[in-house]
Amino acid sequence: MNILAETHTHTNACSHAYNSLLEMVNGAKQKGMELITITDHAPALPDAPHEWHFLNLKAVPRKMDGIYVLRGAEANIIDMEGGLDLGEEALKRLDVVIASIHSPCLKPGTEEEHTNTYLKVLQNPCVDILGHCGTPRYQFDIDRVLAEVKKQDKIVEINSHTFLVRQDSAENCRKIAKRCRELGVKIVISTDAHSIYEIGEIKAAQKVVEEAGIEEELVMNTTAEKFLSYLCRRKGYDRSRFEEKLPDGLSAI
Repeated sequence: MNILAETHTHTNACSHAYNSLLEMVNGAKQKGMELITITDHAPALPDAPHEWHFLNLKAVPRKMDGIYVLRGAEANIIDMEGGLDLGEEALKRLDVVIASIHSPCLKPGTEEEHTNTYLKVLQNPCVDILGHCGTPRYQFDIDRVLAEVKKQDKIVEINSHTFLVRQDSAENCRKIAKRCRELGVKIVISTDAHSIYEIGEIKAAQKVVEEAGIEEELVMNTTAEKFLSYLCRRKGYDRSRFEEKLPDGLSAI
């Protein structure tokens, strides 16, 4: 199964990532990608950019040298009410919003509290993708949350980076992937790339998806067109939104 749309990447707008936006776009092109989504961490994470960074992503063309460049964020879930650390104006301007729990931003609670938190997050119309949700410290009722993902026509991320930096999450990720197949929940296979060298490196996540028996029809980022079509259908975007090009004479290389 080919994955030609990168749905989760970080630039050095966050100090724990190591390449510029332009370098990430060029890296995606060199790896044969059709699309890259720039999803830098939202402001509650200690080294994340200011909210203005996300409000001003209109400065970035959505198409550079034939590569779709989507404006996104990895928003932090900051309370048990499903609150996010970006305001509604910023969220509405973005093409893609991933909602994730990071331990500096949310103290663990009970399984029931985590379940209700995810349910409320999924009811936020701006959220598209539930990010790396296998962390054992934040256990939740998988069936209840995945049922809500499906009801809201949203996506669960199977994150390859998890198997490198959050290895204690691996077993939960396998359970989540298996239930996604059984319940018919849409997924993306992501890299969570923090440098150009991680772009397209999905072997760990792809193995989990294959072992779970997830069919290609449930994987929303096999091609740019499939991912864009999903976004247009769910969020009501006009397809022309993504055809903006660089001004004449400029190049992403």
